[in-house]
Amino acid sequence: MASGIFAILDDIAALMDDVAVTSKVAASKTAGILGDDLAVNAEKATGFLSSREIPVLWAITKGSFINKLIIVPIVLVLNHFLPEVIKYILILGGFYLAFEGVEKILHYVLHSSKKGHEVIEKHEEEENKSVSEKAKVKSAIITDFILSIEIVIIALSTVLNEPMLTQAITVAIIAILATIGVYGIVALIVRMDDAGYKLINVSKNKGMISKLGHLLVKALPYVIKSLGVIGTIALVLVSGGIFVHNIDYIHHHLPNIPSIISEAMIGLIAGTVAVAIINLTKKVLGKK
Repeated sequence: MASGIFAILDDIAALMDDVAVTSKVAASKTAGILGDDLAVNAEKATGFLSSREIPVLWAITKGSFINKLIIVPIVLVLNHFLPEVIKYILILGGFYLAFEGVEKILHYVLHSSKKGHEVIEKHEEEENKSVSEKAKVKSAIITDFILSIEIVIIALSTVLNEPMLTQAITVAIIAILATIGVYGIVALIVRMDDAGYKLINVSKNKGMISKLGHLLVKALPYVIKSLGVIGTIALVLVSGGIFVHNIDYIHHHLPNIPSIISEAMIGLIAGTVAVAIINLTKKVLGKK
């Protein structure tokens, strides 16, 4: 009896050792997409009233955890029975990310040429704050869903030769760490100004600590604007990367140019096509 218990404990210890090794490898492989995920989600979680930033971020974080709970078992099952389907799911997700990226670019271009429209939009936003907030949270969770699929699939690709249990535990660990890590950093970013004010108050507005506090307060608007740009670029690049790595024709027929340029071009083309199709569909349905 005792020997059986020790044998079980030995198996568990061996499994944990395997999981620790595979998790380390999977984390290094997903580091790139996690950086893009951080940029996109930080941009999605900003632009709210200060009093609403943490509640909104918490709502998105809960949505992200639910996304992972849905995605991890489905991806594991599909990988076992229908591995080819995963590729098509990624490609569809790539079109969504490309659409969001190009739509943001067009939105910026059109707004920069129509300053009067911006005043009207601000007035509308003030009248529909709750609706706008819910829409932004929903959009952030959908985007997180697509990015989470890629994170889970990349993590899974590092443990394909491992037993099913090791695959499941490794992918689950990466999914949890991705959510906590990304949204934890986003929370720190959006509360930079609060941290700055606390430093100013603690130092009684004197010395280096006070200067650091003022720097954090002044830097936040620039950080948020930068995240908007970086997040949009990340959407286009991630989508382009999905197409390049999952569509053989594109992968083999691309000209010999740096990957960042080719992925940006493919992402912009796919996003433009997606925007055109959706706008055309809206016009057709609107006429009917």
